[in-house]
Amino acid sequence: MDVELQILKHLARDAHPTVAIVDEYCAEYKDLFKEVRNYECFKYLHLGIMSQIQRKSLPEIAKVVSINSAQSLHHFLANSDWSVNKLKQRRLNRLKKELDGQAITVVIDETGDRKKGKKTDYVARQYLGSVGKIDNGIVSVNAYGVYSNITFPLIVKVFKPKGTLKESDKYKTKIELASEIITELIESGFNIELVLADSLYGESSQFIRKIAEYNLA
Repeated sequence: MDVELQILKHLARDAHPTVAIVDEYCAEYKDLFKEVRNYECFKYLHLGIMSQIQRKSLPEIAKVVSINSAQSLHHFLANSDWSVNKLKQRRLNRLKKELDGQAITVVIDETGDRKKGKKTDYVARQYLGSVGKIDNGIVSVNAYGVYSNITFPLIVKVFKPKGTLKESDKYKTKIELASEIITELIESGFNIELVLADSLYGESSQFIRKIAEYNLA
């Protein structure tokens, strides 16, 4: 609809278009965002992540998608009214629908990102695989799905070192986080035929018991 007509009729404006594939994909999540600006930021982040820039920081994404400031992207992630859990569940449901019961391989992996300062939650001096040593950074336990040579993200859980916990947090080891991920995927209805992980998990009796609980290879 014409923007001037929308203003005259006091109608909510349409979100600015980006590129067709991003607009088409993000449209399935549009109802999760009350404000059109939040929905636009959602699309801009997807566009930036898919771009060829090496550093996917908010300032760099703002530049590549041609918006004036990274503040709007930061506000979208930190303060705006939308549910991470609803978004995650919508994405997992769509993946499950596309798979249509086909079996997948689940890869459990850790990602460590170096971070300066202490403003980001759960940053601590810990081993970071990306740099191969102990450094200041944040670590997450991730699950990826593999089907027909296509790899896609499933679930990510941030590892929270003991010295960084908030009052509402409960300390969980990486093994516990990985075990929770397996349970969530099974309870969400994914058909898993094989779980791949490195020796941290493969040598853990706790994680092996979780795999055995669901009769997974």
